[in-house]
Amino acid sequence: MGVKEALLAEYDHEMGTTRKLLERLPDDKLTWKPHERSMSLGGLATHLGNLPNWADRILNESSFDLAGAPPNLEAKSSRDEIVKLFDESTRRARAAMDKSDPEYNARWTLERGGQEVFSMPRVAAFRSFVLNHIIHHRGQLSVYLRLNNVPIPPIYGPTADEG
Repeated sequence: MGVKEALLAEYDHEMGTTRKLLERLPDDKLTWKPHERSMSLGGLATHLGNLPNWADRILNESSFDLAGAPPNLEAKSSRDEIVKLFDESTRRARAAMDKSDPEYNARWTLERGGQEVFSMPRVAAFRSFVLNHIIHHRGQLSVYLRLNNVPIPPIYGPTADEG
């Protein structure tokens, strides 16, 4: 199995699981925060919806400079908008994944103001900035939902709500 095939299998599984969680978002709780310094439920879910967009930067460009124009991070106002954002970004990311093993092993560099923050193979950057980042925030989102009495779907096995 090549790099692309292995990543696609993992990507499809993780995105499917993430989408199931996003489908549970309660529209009336999107402004809820567990703490004053935390993101709102809608802000966190919108962030999750945007994260797959890193795939295009990582897999189709040799570097990215964080000092550029900041992305629009405004929280979406409904579950449907967030799920639509997630669906669109996961589709674009999956299309960007059509690469050969040598392309996945090419270096990708993250910069800030022209200064290198780090450089690593694209496959490692993709796993870190896309897959692991999504898994991390999906875990946060599951806690936000639990604190609002929203049943949690199975992620890596049964939950207290669903077997």
